[in-house]
Amino acid sequence: MHTNIFLKISASTSVWSLKIALIMIICNIVCIGIGRYAIKVRGLGPSIPLAGSEGLGLPELLATTSLGHVIGAGTILGLRSQGII
Repeated sequence: MHTNIFLKISASTSVWSLKIALIMIICNIVCIGIGRYAIKVRGLGPSIPLAGSEGLGLPELLATTSLGHVIGAGTILGLRSQGII
């Protein structure tokens, strides 16, 4: 007798909430702040008009927010697996 067994492969996801959005925003702001001082060669690409962000151009903004999203996603997954959010 052959029995079909279906495995749940995808993780359960919850609805996007204000807590999750705030965690992602905070992670991005922290990464932008760290990147502003950690990136040695700045201002090679087009600049963006942000207050107080002299030398922080579009390439640096994309790099820091990309890292912020990776850290934010890891933080959200970790907090969700611990049952905190």
